[in-house]
Amino acid sequence: MQNFPGVGVSPGRIIGTIRQMPKPISEPPAGEQLAAETSAEEATAALKSASQAVHDELKARAAHATGDGKAVLEATALMAKDTMLIKGAAKLVARGVSAERAIWESGSSVSEMLHNLGGYMAERATDVLDVRARIVAALRGVPAPGIPTSSTPFVLVAEDLAPADTATLDPNKVLALVTSGGGPQSHTAIIARSLGLPAVVAAVGVDELPDGLEVYLDGAAGTVVSEPDESLRAAAEAWAATASLLAEFSGTGATADGHLVPLLANVGGGKDAEAAAKLGAQGVGLFRTEFCFLERDTEPSVEEQAVAYKKVFDAFPGKKVVLRTLDAGADKPLPFLTDSTEPNPALGVRGYRTDFTTPGVLDRQLEAIALAEKQSEADVWVMAPMISTAEEAARFASMCADAGIKTPGVMVEVPSAALTAEAILREVGFASLGTNDLTQYAMAADRQLGPLANLNTPWQPAVLRLVGLTVEGSRAEGSNKPVGVCGEAAADPALAVVLTGLGVSTLSMTARSLAAVAAVLKTVTLAEAQQLAKLALSAPSANEARAWVREKLPVLEELGL
Repeated sequence: MQNFPGVGVSPGRIIGTIRQMPKPISEPPAGEQLAAETSAEEATAALKSASQAVHDELKARAAHATGDGKAVLEATALMAKDTMLIKGAAKLVARGVSAERAIWESGSSVSEMLHNLGGYMAERATDVLDVRARIVAALRGVPAPGIPTSSTPFVLVAEDLAPADTATLDPNKVLALVTSGGGPQSHTAIIARSLGLPAVVAAVGVDELPDGLEVYLDGAAGTVVSEPDESLRAAAEAWAATASLLAEFSGTGATADGHLVPLLANVGGGKDAEAAAKLGAQGVGLFRTEFCFLERDTEPSVEEQAVAYKKVFDAFPGKKVVLRTLDAGADKPLPFLTDSTEPNPALGVRGYRTDFTTPGVLDRQLEAIALAEKQSEADVWVMAPMISTAEEAARFASMCADAGIKTPGVMVEVPSAALTAEAILREVGFASLGTNDLTQYAMAADRQLGPLANLNTPWQPAVLRLVGLTVEGSRAEGSNKPVGVCGEAAADPALAVVLTGLGVSTLSMTARSLAAVAAVLKTVTLAEAQQLAKLALSAPSANEARAWVREKLPVLEELGL
């Protein structure tokens, strides 16, 4: 047996044979020139045609996807027609470089630039390299690399997975995911959670294992073991026997002593909302409205937006639906809104801040939300992303009031918002912690980088203290305004107990995580959750915080979580 430790990102204990992702498209030879019979104009035309074909293929796949997968495919499709990428290649073709080599070199330049920018833009670097390979494949007339086919289910192993591939995984064929790179908030991790696939990332060396080798994977512990022994087989069998306990959510999140913790869903549109409602979600804690704007050269009309929003509202009549206003910028650039020349987009004009440079878009979105609310029975709450100060919170609340929206709130993603929560919550009705960004900004750690995976975890005591400070701020304000969590932290059953102990009022997550979180919450009292929160805060590191809390929750081992 060989052990490959990594970072567990989606629970489950699986034994299966592995299939490696096919080797990537080979690099065109350095210095490769245009064929004598091919003009620069013809090569440029072929390049643009290949780019369009890749864009159209990804868009077609997006049309059949939902949620996170749909968003990833649409963002990657946009990159296939990126002006900087195509213009850079066209300039090289004009100098006599072959189309294949030109797009390869242009892709390298754009990817390096995005990587150096860090943060969200660094995440797009992977998209560029994926698109580059797909365009080269189109120019060569060969299939682009993708998920291997198999007549039997398998464990998919790769150095990392391209976003467009991750978004279209078939959970009926893929038993689990393992990558040697990536981090806990990578595309692979997010899609694995949304599909309910056990997954481990940053397991160095797994991409060298041969096809057909049998492995054991524990997606909670973050371990991968080749040629498992009988004890590991027994562990996998035991997990399969208890997995049915996690298949259904009763529809009520609560601790053992009856303290209610509503469990909500993160959604991107109507189909997501309908699926979440079927899985028992008690409402929506994060409606990512930017999905309505992707792949648009112009802003959608108020009426178009209202139709999209109403589809989500209609899935939850009489229940809370929390919308996040347009979170454009950084990794979600929009042609009519985003300045692509920003030197550091992750710290630039994104989220609420776009109203500074392009006033009117946010006002019209709020108008559309109010219009959709009037036509539905949902309890609509609206929050702005990237709020940093009480002044910004007050201005957003005023904009909501002008639009007729009754319950304005803020996302707490920037550490300054957590530190000044008392002042901010004087201005708005609620706060929701976006733990993905809050962790990334608090720890100064790009969430896509495997080497920084141990830094980029919400188990960091510093991040937990920011959560606690936000809750304290809501209580100090006097009215104990609701503070929820809508980042990936809420989907970790052990961390959900800690967050409850810190005083968080609601937890929102991918709908497939609802049953597991509910199952663990109901095994502890509120007082016990509060003690576990204190334990986590006292830990000197994220690893110890997680280990200490998990040790006090034996149900996690019983359920394979």
